Amino acid sequence: MRPYFLNVGTAGQQRPLALSHRGFSPEGYENTMAAFTAAIAQGFAFLEIDVRTSRDGVVMVFHDERLDRVTDGTGRVADLTAAELGELRVGGHEGIPTLEEVLRRWPTIRLNVDIKDDAAVVPFVHLIERLQAHDRVLVAAFSDRRRRKVLRGLSRPVASSAGMFANGLVKVLSPLRLTHVVATLARIDCIQVPLTFHGMNVVTPGFVKRCRRAGLPVHVWTINDPAVMRRLLDIGVDGLISDRADLLSRVMEERGLWPQTPAKS
Repeated sequence: MRPYFLNVGTAGQQRPLALSHRGFSPEGYENTMAAFTAAIAQGFAFLEIDVRTSRDGVVMVFHDERLDRVTDGTGRVADLTAAELGELRVGGHEGIPTLEEVLRRWPTIRLNVDIKDDAAVVPFVHLIERLQAHDRVLVAAFSDRRRRKVLRGLSRPVASSAGMFANGLVKVLSPLRLTHVVATLARIDCIQVPLTFHGMNVVTPGFVKRCRRAGLPVHVWTINDPAVMRRLLDIGVDGLISDRADLLSRVMEERGLWPQTPAKS
């Protein structure tokens, strides 16, 4: 198991991960320092974030390709410098942080980093190498090609989750007991999947059991209903990703799984 995943209880047992999706902000300040601060205050030690690259090659914490939905700016993230992006405000109040700012601000927090553009690959690798943050990040991307390019650039192994293609292979081939083969060939340490995909149930008890038997943890996104959270924990999922840090922390606490205690880097 990669150090990133370690989250042990008082008896030394591994506990399911709870990941706060883009931090926690009912006000809409997603992927901001304020949202991350709020999630950490709820007891979260694992945050799911997104990164894109500025025109001058700085890795920024931001989800969309364009700025229009959540900021007071317009246009593409890639067309502005980091300084110009730093002048904009998410929800009219919060700045757009750099990945380096987040890593330096919270040196014990684990980051599930969804790399959204190809331009982020090289600066992301350089940043992780410079800060020696290999054990603190999980590399994710919908593009398996982009994800593997990041892994090849790093001098030390990091945790990684499957992209869309590898996810599909695991789902299709797991009944044939080929999950471990796919995970090895795809260089993945966990699988992060939605509850359903195009009307098909993805996360079933059998699927979870087969993945766990192959040593492949299953994380499910984006779960905001406490009843569904409880059901998924009951069937043995290894992680839940949620917009509702407040609700997920309560579910974890009622099961004696809170607060989170990741291993120190």
